[in-house]
Amino acid sequence: MIVAREFEIRRLPVGAAADDGLMAELADLVNEVYAVAEEGLWAGGVARTSVAEIAGYVKAEEIAVALVDGRIAGCVRVREVDGDTSEFGMLAASPRHRGLGLGRELVRFAERLGRAEGRGVMQLELLMPRDWRHPSKEFLAAWYGRIGYRPVATGVVERDYPHLAPHLATPCHFVIYRKDLEAVTPHRSNTSS
Repeated sequence: MIVAREFEIRRLPVGAAADDGLMAELADLVNEVYAVAEEGLWAGGVARTSVAEIAGYVKAEEIAVALVDGRIAGCVRVREVDGDTSEFGMLAASPRHRGLGLGRELVRFAERLGRAEGRGVMQLELLMPRDWRHPSKEFLAAWYGRIGYRPVATGVVERDYPHLAPHLATPCHFVIYRKDLEAVTPHRSNTSS
């Protein structure tokens, strides 16, 4: 567990996947945040995730949550890409808890977890429209840059995620960002995963 200011962050145990209410709460949070952050990128009615997908990630021990007063206020998915690389995604902070630094602390949690598991690189993928500038995506690209992430490659949705391509409302690609975890300064907090 990581305690920072008025919230704590912890990885969900495998058994939490059986809690349908919790899985629905997490799916709703991610879908609510991404509906705004990716407005105009997806065809109407397409949700970012589902209860079943979230439960699968929890069973794989890939979901961490931020709690404020014991209630879910944010989440992040952290997974192994290869022996040296971790990846975070589904980063979501509740609009009702903005300004607490939840996003930054969830990223720090993901980075510490990657290092604790012996990986030297953290990456993320940022979906971007090809032909126009999306304000939320531009904000995120700049924010990731400020916290040390650098673009290293651009992927093609149609090639790398062909099951998602038909659901896009506009042509998109994704930018892969990476950060060297060796440069991450350890936080003086209690960490358990």
